[in-house]
Amino acid sequence: MSNSTIKEQSLHPTPSVSAKAKPVTPPPPAAETLDDRITTALRAASEKKAIDTVVLDLREIASFTDFFVIVSGNNERQVQAISDAVSETLKKNGSAAARVEGYKTAEWILLDYGDFVVHVFDEKARKFYDLERLWRESKRVALPAELANGFTDADSFLRNES
Repeated sequence: MSNSTIKEQSLHPTPSVSAKAKPVTPPPPAAETLDDRITTALRAASEKKAIDTVVLDLREIASFTDFFVIVSGNNERQVQAISDAVSETLKKNGSAAARVEGYKTAEWILLDYGDFVVHVFDEKARKFYDLERLWRESKRVALPAELANGFTDADSFLRNES
């Protein structure tokens, strides 16, 4: 190869095939892929004004469950009300929780349904345990507005103050 050819190639390199291809990130799984029991739990939590609703798809990284449903309440009473609504609604539909933990203290109530787990947190415990960070390799499920409820901590604070 001549010096001019080498110089030309270094000044105008031909992009390789891998450089041209941009990595394709798949969109987050949609709520349509969720079991009816999970959407029922989300609706029950939303009716009790749960905030910061998140569903994590753990199927590719965990063997003990498929999904985490994570919601928050503003105080002990609301956390228990959300938990009660989810539990009672699913029980009426034929799905009783295999295990319930943390109900009395109501900082973090865990409702275990086998293939999904509902976590109902108060704000302080949710920030402390930060399941979204702990399970960051999971996929976040895209939820429709009526299931995600769109409430933020600021919205709930404003509602409580008025």
